[in-house]
Amino acid sequence: MKSITRRRLIWGLPLGATVLAGGGFATMLSSLKKGKFDPHKIELPNLNKPIPDFKLKPILSYKNFDSLLLKQQHKPVLINFFASWCLPCISEMPILNQLSTRLSIWGIAYKDKNNTIDQFLNRHENPYQYLGQDDEGMIGINWGISGVPESFLIIPGGIIRWHYAKPLNKTAVSSLLSLVGT
Repeated sequence: MKSITRRRLIWGLPLGATVLAGGGFATMLSSLKKGKFDPHKIELPNLNKPIPDFKLKPILSYKNFDSLLLKQQHKPVLINFFASWCLPCISEMPILNQLSTRLSIWGIAYKDKNNTIDQFLNRHENPYQYLGQDDEGMIGINWGISGVPESFLIIPGGIIRWHYAKPLNKTAVSSLLSLVGT
């Protein structure tokens, strides 16, 4: 008798999980259809607020940074979350390299490995003045990112003034530079 109940439980658990996942998916689709859920419109709750405290893992021979160093800056800094495995990150590298002549850019490698980050930057040039690693992704979560690439303009005092949740393009750079005044 116990083996039959246990067998039914083993068969029923995946079925129950599938039904729950299907219900959640159906709810999301229904919200999309009614216009109540837009997955592309993710708002950053921390805009115009201080950056979260963080400490990045160093990457090979690159200059590392943390929240304290970022808060001590007297000029605006662009923080760019990126990854070597991210195709949109590759597409924005030429823009970041051009922008680095006008604005200090600091990079955070998101869920990546030292050797692949180094290869990536050697292949696409390094626009970053400082570079650190968020190998577990928790720093990105604390910043509110939804993926990579994402960029944040940090003004003196460590305040997030601007956020862009896509690969940078000419329009975004124009908007960014108008805020910076260069």
